[in-house]
Amino acid sequence: MEGVEADTTSTVAPLAKWRSEFSRAFQYYLDRSTPHTVHRWLGTAAAAAIYVLRIYYAEGFYIVSYGLGIYILNLLIGFLSPKVDPELEVLDGASLPTKGSDEFRPFIRRLPEFKFWYSITKAFCVAFAMTFFSVFDVPVFWPILLCYWIVLFVLTMKRQIMHMIKYKYVPFSFGKQKYDRKKPATSGKGLMSD
Repeated sequence: MEGVEADTTSTVAPLAKWRSEFSRAFQYYLDRSTPHTVHRWLGTAAAAAIYVLRIYYAEGFYIVSYGLGIYILNLLIGFLSPKVDPELEVLDGASLPTKGSDEFRPFIRRLPEFKFWYSITKAFCVAFAMTFFSVFDVPVFWPILLCYWIVLFVLTMKRQIMHMIKYKYVPFSFGKQKYDRKKPATSGKGLMSD
């Protein structure tokens, strides 16, 4: 009895050790990629292109693509939404600044850019892997799915944009604001003639 337990623990321990080392190495490279936003998104675009080519040449798996599209739309809503919903803050009495005298509060996303990127990249990889199993190749009329997804996208984005307009927030920042040097004041001579 003790020999059987020793055998199972001896085979489990190396697997757990390997998993721990792999997880640590993966997290290390993931952390190193954090400041390289453009390169990360280019890699995701490459993964998306490979996925699209796979769908095109396989001529199937449209339901997988539809599910991927719905998931990405859900992630996009989280990316464009504020962490604290202004509709709920109005009930509490606090709200976003609407006048110049109000305190400035920066826009904080419900889903940060890095998690947004990581989730989309994982979604493309999982969807790509699903295309190798015929069980996920459900026969559907893909133009109907595409039309339904476009309608869903338009209605969802319309609602999100109306929310942005109503509560006066913009989910994008274009870096730190730059100011020009103050020009020296002239004495006023020669500016006006009689």
